[in-house]
Amino acid sequence: MLELLTAPEAWLSLVTLTAMEIVLGIDNVVFLAILVGRLPVGQQPLARRLGLSLALGIRIGLLLAITWIMGLTAPFFSVLGRGISGRDLILLGGGLFLIAKATWEIYDKVEAGHEEAAPSAARGAFMLVLIQILLIDIVFSLDSVITAVGMANDLAIMIIAMVLSMLVMLVSAGAVSDFVNRHPSVKILALSFLLLIGVMLVAEGAGSHVNKAYIYFAMAFSLLVEMLNLRYRKKRPARG
Repeated sequence: MLELLTAPEAWLSLVTLTAMEIVLGIDNVVFLAILVGRLPVGQQPLARRLGLSLALGIRIGLLLAITWIMGLTAPFFSVLGRGISGRDLILLGGGLFLIAKATWEIYDKVEAGHEEAAPSAARGAFMLVLIQILLIDIVFSLDSVITAVGMANDLAIMIIAMVLSMLVMLVSAGAVSDFVNRHPSVKILALSFLLLIGVMLVAEGAGSHVNKAYIYFAMAFSLLVEMLNLRYRKKRPARG
């Protein structure tokens, strides 16, 4: 461990991997903001902390089972001459879940009416949100762990990078959630991002590689346009 602290390449690997894990965690934070936004305000901070803690626990657990993770890339069976691995099945399932969830949430925001939830319903909603966070954490963690294994050779560096990236997400998750909840148009945009990510996961699971740089660029550009729209709408009444 002492050798790792004094080796420049170890520090470079740690910084690079931490940055990559933060980028990969953006999807997780956006999904968390959408789900937590359905809970009463008093329960949201606890749900965020539990959700991100679950994500970190799952990532470290998967890292400690690297042999099993790499085994997931071996085909279980074949469909139309193409081998289907455990990773493919997880990505397909997670992608379909995200597509269904994002579609339902968009419909719920645009078309459905809302009534005040009873306390018992709120408790049930809290558990339902945690279950959904747990399920999608598994999907997002798989990509995160496979990236970590590909970028670093030392388990300690992988774990430290994940802890550091999760601390960054823990600090920023509240601000992201509050911002998304304050601006309905941003919430719809975030749901559209989740829909896009779901399609990407399904494509990956079906064997079509999608360069994530294109996805992240599209998300960043859309967010920039929305920020300009928000600024314009904020200034327009003052000019009138």
